[in-house]
Amino acid sequence: MKNFIKEFIPYWLGVKIRGNYQRLQAFVYRGNKYVCPLCGKSFRKMLTGGIENEIFKKYHIIGGGRRPNSVCPRCYSTDRDRLVFIYLRDFTDVFKKNYQILHIAPEGSLRAYFMHKTSVSYTSGFKDAQAYKGYYYDQLKQHIDITATDFSDNKFDVVICNHVLEHIEDDLKAMREIFRIMKPGGFGILQVPFSPDLEKSIEGLPAPTPAERLRLYGQEDHVRIYGVDYFDRLKSVGFEVNKFMLYHSDSEKYKNYAINPEEPIIVVKKSKLG
Repeated sequence: MKNFIKEFIPYWLGVKIRGNYQRLQAFVYRGNKYVCPLCGKSFRKMLTGGIENEIFKKYHIIGGGRRPNSVCPRCYSTDRDRLVFIYLRDFTDVFKKNYQILHIAPEGSLRAYFMHKTSVSYTSGFKDAQAYKGYYYDQLKQHIDITATDFSDNKFDVVICNHVLEHIEDDLKAMREIFRIMKPGGFGILQVPFSPDLEKSIEGLPAPTPAERLRLYGQEDHVRIYGVDYFDRLKSVGFEVNKFMLYHSDSEKYKNYAINPEEPIIVVKKSKLG
């Protein structure tokens, strides 16, 4: 059904239909237990999101797997999107200055917010953009391969790469590229699902099939399960790394935003010395 819709319904009509459905859904789920900071709507509960797989429970993977109260019924922001947004809003000056921002494989709700902010210079894209069709990415045409971009050195003040690196075979190459194009003094948010119980990431299966990835890593398009050595990888390319527990900073303030209290914001910084 989804493929049929994408193939035969014009983009403008698909967007309109989806928008009306989301408005109806927001009405059905209306309440005051949760609030979405991106669209400003309140709900009695959020939608369940993520993929069900025992791997996520087995390794206690934070930021992955099936999650209740994950997806906003109105704007479809996820707990991951809201986590990143709240950190940027409450703990940075990103929305107050004319920063150069790069957003890799952008989430729809975050992309929409940034595109309406005239105070920032916003660039977004993903690999093989022209190969995708649909109402999530259809208007986003820029191809960006984060392992080898066309951007100049020291271009961006901020890089957002939210749950992307677990899909990339050569993640160190991607990290080095992000470091190269980030301005000295700039920062990035490089979220990944990871297990605090694993000292070493699980990876390295040669030419895995989608079924093998699903069985070993929890998703067909994942190429590893990160352990705590993820932070050492980031440091190895030159980044300073900080794990900020947003929920723990003020649990009363953030409890109604339906974010994962276990998931840290993974903030990397490039020294002003470069």
